[in-house]
Amino acid sequence: MRAKATVAVLVAVLAVYLALALNRAVILLRTGDAVLIALGVGMLLLPALGGWLIWLEIKFGRATERLADELAAEGGLPVDDLPRRPSGRVVREAADARFRERQAEVEADPDDWRRWFRLSLAYDDAGDRRRARQAARKAIALRNDLGDARTGHNQ
Repeated sequence: MRAKATVAVLVAVLAVYLALALNRAVILLRTGDAVLIALGVGMLLLPALGGWLIWLEIKFGRATERLADELAAEGGLPVDDLPRRPSGRVVREAADARFRERQAEVEADPDDWRRWFRLSLAYDDAGDRRRARQAARKAIALRNDLGDARTGHNQ
């Protein structure tokens, strides 16, 4: 819940920043000066790009949360039982061992979204956020494809 509150505050702060940028862009567009108009157009693009990136991140977060909830309801969400250092970080050797297990599971059945989601958690435990997100995206895509096959459309 704390993470959601943090995200909400960050989105609100960014929304204020984007609104201010949009306001300044409009001011620049009204000057009539070609250089300032070009800067204004550029400043219009920033809020659009920022809003789009925020939307993508929220969409990704909601999709992974749905997968975690579904997996937990099935009893398939892995227990967080890896040993940790005093800093709270997972002991690297334990994370690597867990990762090898999850990777073997995915190799045994690469079309199972549940295995990909558990692999994403193993990547995260190992500190590889980029690959964790890639594996989570694969899990989301597989789960969405499963929804398409069952219902004829995306969930």
